[in-house]
Amino acid sequence: MQLGSRFSIGQTPRSIPSDLAERIQQVEDALTEDERATLRWTLTWLENRPVVELDNGVVLRG
Repeated sequence: MQLGSRFSIGQTPRSIPSDLAERIQQVEDALTEDERATLRWTLTWLENRPVVELDNGVVLRG
């Protein structure tokens, strides 16, 4: 596992593949305004593949 970073809603890093970025956008679009203001994503890399987890427990894998 490679250490990653955190990012805010609407701030998807460019290093994320486009198919995963689209899925992140779909999750973000379904969030309430309060969730958009408070939740953040955690990005880690597992075997050179991105894994993102939202603070509310949603996990997406690239």
